[in-house]
Amino acid sequence: MRQPYGRDIASTVVYAHPAWFARHGYNVVIQDVRGRGGSEGDFYPFRHEARDGAETIAWLRTRPESNGSIGMYGFSYQGATQLLAAAEQPVGLVCISPAMTACDLYSGWFYQGGALRLASTLGWGLQMLKEDARRCGHRKASDLLERAWSNLPAQFLETPYASHPAFAFDALPTYLRDWIEHDKPGDYWTALDVSQSLKRINIPALHVSGWYDTYLRGSVDGFNSMRANADHQYLLAGPWIHIPWGERIGPHPLGAEANFDTDALLLRWFNHWLKGTNEFAAEPPIRHFAVNQNKWHDASEFPAPSETLYLHSDGRANSSKGNGLLTPLAPTTTEPPDIFVHDPEVPITSPGIGPANQAALELGNNVLVYTSPPFDVPVHIFGSVEVELHCATSAPSADFVAKLICLKPNGDAMFIAIGIARNSHHLADYVPDQPHLWHIPIEPTSCLFAPGDCLRIEIASSAYPLFDRNPGTSIAPRHTDPWNWQRSTQVVYHDAARQSCIHLPIANAGGDA
Repeated sequence: MRQPYGRDIASTVVYAHPAWFARHGYNVVIQDVRGRGGSEGDFYPFRHEARDGAETIAWLRTRPESNGSIGMYGFSYQGATQLLAAAEQPVGLVCISPAMTACDLYSGWFYQGGALRLASTLGWGLQMLKEDARRCGHRKASDLLERAWSNLPAQFLETPYASHPAFAFDALPTYLRDWIEHDKPGDYWTALDVSQSLKRINIPALHVSGWYDTYLRGSVDGFNSMRANADHQYLLAGPWIHIPWGERIGPHPLGAEANFDTDALLLRWFNHWLKGTNEFAAEPPIRHFAVNQNKWHDASEFPAPSETLYLHSDGRANSSKGNGLLTPLAPTTTEPPDIFVHDPEVPITSPGIGPANQAALELGNNVLVYTSPPFDVPVHIFGSVEVELHCATSAPSADFVAKLICLKPNGDAMFIAIGIARNSHHLADYVPDQPHLWHIPIEPTSCLFAPGDCLRIEIASSAYPLFDRNPGTSIAPRHTDPWNWQRSTQVVYHDAARQSCIHLPIANAGGDA
């Protein structure tokens, strides 16, 4: 494992201590990456991990303890160090297990739909800069970063966020500033990740993802991309957040089956590829946990959307008190559109952690709510939901956010998954006050809707601070403050000529894809 958090920790927040793996017959090496912990050099995330990882593997193969066969493991940044090393095709690297990470850093780690993942990017960047300040002996910067870290929610309120006080110290590395300034895909990002070198990764990989993890899209997209080029790609998709993995997320119980023994699975993985035990041969390509069912399912692939529900209302889908509907019947008449106002000063907040109840958020008229009739039979959504909205907005710049919700008979609105689209990322021909077709890919999920449950989508123009707020002006969000914010009017059409809808991937009657 190559990691930047201290080799004595060794990611034991989610993995067994290295001694546990050693007791099963493995030599386990935990290495501080360049510029972290006990390693010399300067730390710039991702930049040196490909070469450093390959050189480390070459060195390990010269050790008397080594039989020449090496596997790598770890999650988050430790997943990225595996992918980057594997793309170098070092001799002796037999298998990897990248968990909760991304092959494409822009779209799978830092940005989604063109919007910055503000909370995770700023939070992680400040965390990393703390050690940089200590290593270079900059006490003033260290004290400021420690105060910021102790009150992260206040940091998300800092505007313009590209001018956060932590960026004012020239002695510190520039990577957090660079992530924020490079708000478009391009050479900066491809120089750091493996998005352009996936075909060079041709070894078996056990991918691990969480339905409520920050890097869910990065994990699933990485698995799907890598299996197109390499055999023996597997995915474990659990119901977890980034840390920890288990049967509960905060106050939300997931079910006893969510306590999956990932260490035992990892041991079987390494036994299969490094010891030749063949004990992973019967494992399905995808094993996924169905939220709201407490059950694991096997699948060979993610199904494409197969069912479509259409948006309807009489022009008042605002809030859960409105009359927004989802039905399999496309609109055939001129239904009045739905209208809401986006105010960046009072943004719609993030959904919270795990399957958080959205019922209180749905009471505001700045959220459109569309709900299906109760299901008569179980319906298993498995894969990526896609939302198509015909919208117009008065703003030079705008976002549309869609959330997938399971509405329970008691009125609880259980969050399942989210997606966002920013006009600058999705619409090359965008013109304010003109209708455009917005495609909003919602992050993948596996969720069972029981008889009596309803499927619901929420439409808004923010999910703050999960994503940075769109100021509604032509100024980039990272450079705006309240002086630059502008309210905007958003219009969602659903008539015979403009059929807004949601496309659903449905697992088969047995619950497997």
